[in-house]
Amino acid sequence: MLDAAAHLKAGDLVAFPTETVYGLGADASNSQAVARIYSVKGRPNDHPLIVHIASMDRMGDWASEVPEYAIALARSFWPGPMTLILKRSELAGDFITGGQDSVGIRVPNHVVALALLEAFERSGGKGLAAPSANRFGHVSPTTAAAVIAELGDYLSKDDLVLDGGACAVGVESTIIDCTGAAPSVLRPGAISVAMIEECTGLKTTQSDKEIRVSGTLENHYAPVAKVFLCETPLPGQGFIAHKNIETPEGVIRLASPSNDEEFARILYSALRDADAQGLLEVVVVQPIGIGIAVAIRDRLARAANGR
Repeated sequence: MLDAAAHLKAGDLVAFPTETVYGLGADASNSQAVARIYSVKGRPNDHPLIVHIASMDRMGDWASEVPEYAIALARSFWPGPMTLILKRSELAGDFITGGQDSVGIRVPNHVVALALLEAFERSGGKGLAAPSANRFGHVSPTTAAAVIAELGDYLSKDDLVLDGGACAVGVESTIIDCTGAAPSVLRPGAISVAMIEECTGLKTTQSDKEIRVSGTLENHYAPVAKVFLCETPLPGQGFIAHKNIETPEGVIRLASPSNDEEFARILYSALRDADAQGLLEVVVVQPIGIGIAVAIRDRLARAANGR
């Protein structure tokens, strides 16, 4: 990891695994390195990035105000699939926050990610800006091979891709606005509303602020193939549904998850498989219920873009 940390200090990009999806990392205090993230991804410059840190002890580097309930969340769910939106410190520049007065912070739960962050910290780094390692709006990668397929033509010879195997969660982190009196979920993920409320003893609220955060555009997480929801698949279409739902004749089964956790874990790879097979359309039977099913439905609604 020392070599990867040295590349980051030199301003290079390093794609690395987290428990959610693969991230495209750069020194979060280096505006030129962060600008390369936007260039490689084709990402709008006002779309903020999440800062990844090695432990909650570094929250104070990036946040100027941390309410007690945010500390409780960090103690309960970090390292883990949760991003906290906090009032930013001077270190969190406009090139990270999209010009907003808040910053997203997270401690990922993956041995490779944590080893990289710790090595970067030992070399004098404060944190890594790391959106998903894909072109903007496309399906997030959950394997190193998917990162290379997606970004290989855009990365330089000095950039690195670290292979940590397939991601365990498979959908992006829960984003929680912690700039108000109570937490507000801006993007659902594996950390559910029930878990947040039990941890904090507070009811989650609807945020009255217009905070821009990652992955909340109406059209996002989309493969080349058109995604359809709540329809019966036709011959020649791809199909993703729970294992107990049969595949109609002539339909191409892309994934048959046994439960919602597996559904989340394999969703993006199944959507990528549809494109690899040259399929034009994919029908998905969405999971019902609460928990991570909420996050799956959120991602699918954006991938389908109203279809």
